[in-house]
Amino acid sequence: MIIENPTPVETYPWDGLTISEDADTAYVLVPSVAPESGSIMAFYGHYHLMKKMERLDEFLPEAAEAEGYELERAILARVADAWLYGRALFDMTPYGPLDELMYAREHDYLEAMILTSRPDEFDAERTAWMDANPGKQEEYRSWFMETFEREPPGLR
Repeated sequence: MIIENPTPVETYPWDGLTISEDADTAYVLVPSVAPESGSIMAFYGHYHLMKKMERLDEFLPEAAEAEGYELERAILARVADAWLYGRALFDMTPYGPLDELMYAREHDYLEAMILTSRPDEFDAERTAWMDANPGKQEEYRSWFMETFEREPPGLR
């Protein structure tokens, strides 16, 4: 089961995700200003719940064996695609954090967004990425500032 808890603030999908101890329920935060985003936030919770239940192969087979950062990247790529689909086909109301995720994916900055917004969670991956991609974080920052007119999450 996925339970959507309302929140008065804007949140990213990873904000506030909890999974019950018996691994049968995921709780996600849904901002009151964007109730339509609940279905997309629920997807995020669902994929993590299915991983806990060892059933991810039924829903995200390409990441069934993934762990940590690789799993998160696969889940967020799918969530970004779902938001794009919802915005394009169902005219879902714009919602900043999901729009940012969608645009980052579309402009090949998904990795930068994840590793910049959650540096403590994926420290080793972030260090390796920064070593392999010198200047990419600043490129991402500039793109984000130009696109959304504010600092990206993690650099605020």
